[in-house]
Amino acid sequence: MTETTLLEQPVDAAAATLGELETPSLVLDRDRMERNIARLRGRLAKFDVSLRPHLKTAKSIDVAQRLYPEAPGPITVSTLAEAEYFASHGFSDITYAVGLAPDKAERALRLRGRGVDLKVVLDTVDQARALAAAGAALGVSPAALIEIDSDGHRGGLAPGDPAIGDVAAALRDGGVELMGVLTHAGESYGLRTPDALAEAAEGERAAAVAAAAQLRRDGHECPVVSVGSTPTAHFARNLDGVTEMRAGVYMFFDLVMHGIGVCRLDDIAVSVLATVIGRKPEKGWILIDAGWMALSRDRGTASQAVDQRYGVVCDLEGRPYPDLLVAEASQEHGILALRAGSDQPLPDLPVGARVRILPNHACATAAQHEAYNVVRGASPVVETRWPRMRGW
Repeated sequence: MTETTLLEQPVDAAAATLGELETPSLVLDRDRMERNIARLRGRLAKFDVSLRPHLKTAKSIDVAQRLYPEAPGPITVSTLAEAEYFASHGFSDITYAVGLAPDKAERALRLRGRGVDLKVVLDTVDQARALAAAGAALGVSPAALIEIDSDGHRGGLAPGDPAIGDVAAALRDGGVELMGVLTHAGESYGLRTPDALAEAAEGERAAAVAAAAQLRRDGHECPVVSVGSTPTAHFARNLDGVTEMRAGVYMFFDLVMHGIGVCRLDDIAVSVLATVIGRKPEKGWILIDAGWMALSRDRGTASQAVDQRYGVVCDLEGRPYPDLLVAEASQEHGILALRAGSDQPLPDLPVGARVRILPNHACATAAQHEAYNVVRGASPVVETRWPRMRGW
């Protein structure tokens, strides 16, 4: 008899209920996800911008098909493996929104050689020349966006920096099509109020529009002005001059987004199913079989007003237990305990009981798992199993 590995098992083979799944397992509430998708789509409908969803969180063709139920549309990715995966499923308008490593230029351009409209991001003359050289070697015409720094959070060039013109000239001289500019207001993740988030969105918009105007003054075409983060996408009040918005975690949300004020707890669509494996009532502990290998080490709420430790604990229907957190996590064990200062009783969860953990960072938690076990709302029935891609 041939031994079958997990990856070789049929992905549509689902347990009947959450009570029958092996734990730890990743659970996706399809109703919440679809509500989140509709919310942002509806919000952006009043602006003259297109949405280019970032699939770095979902990494799943099944999720992508819920974004575009009729035909593949424009997407953003964070790895070339993602670009190759989604291209293999028919997506052909892709922005690879991570600064281009010169040794990845040839791999990226092989996708363009297959007819995929893959655009790369860069901010130096050296990157522009490496991309041009790879294009010449392969006989492929590259396309690029210049990364703009709108808030000092990551890479990119500040509006007004003469280097923007130098990079654009290097692209033109190398036969690379300059598609426009791209920026990301990463500092928005550290904000907490609607006005502050709206101000960050305006700073992001203004920086991208100013850089685009600078390129146009120098005689360069700049058809794409791309901005986006989940917080700024939900709080922008003015998108004049912007052509597209990118956002990714909005499909699922997480505790970091909740702490920023972008979503409610009952908007969070992903959770980790775990089983109680022990109790230490004298310590106020309940032990579960999900540690940081299932939840991730992400502690993104630690700097927020409310520290959610390693995740908020819910019942099987996704309802949070009052003040119950994953207080500590080792590799394969989690310790549930009440929030410091709580006057709530420790829930009576016997060995064998099941709980669901809302994650700090949906991207990091989902990355620990091979597939989503899909449910609808409070129903414990697992409808199907959607695979996730992994790697770089």
